Amino acid sequence: MQLPSICRRSSFWLVAFLFWGTVLWILSDGPLPGPEGPSLYGFDKILHFGYFFGGAGLLSAALFLRAGTNPNWPALIVLVILMISSVGLLDEWHQSWSPERSGNDAGDWLADAYGALAGALAFRRMHWVLG
Repeated sequence: MQLPSICRRSSFWLVAFLFWGTVLWILSDGPLPGPEGPSLYGFDKILHFGYFFGGAGLLSAALFLRAGTNPNWPALIVLVILMISSVGLLDEWHQSWSPERSGNDAGDWLADAYGALAGALAFRRMHWVLG
């Protein structure tokens, strides 16, 4: 599988990650979008996990390409988890100040952190796509 050459640049993935963060900030700034649907217990945790899984993949790609041919995988994965989990904390704090939102939910933050872990590990297995 051959990706376009721009996808082999760290800056491409960094811009994508910054876009991801901007969308997160906008989504956290207002009421929950969309009409009320069926209430599924824990569904919001799945959404948190999935969104932060994606963010971890974007950040992992940027850091992997920046590191060069022989990255220190344990350090890269830990850095991604710490950074994405910190974004999750900031998101929870931001939601606590947004009208019609609740924030500082430890369960949401744990879902964010687990998404970061899973996203970083999944990227580790799939990094060859960018090579």
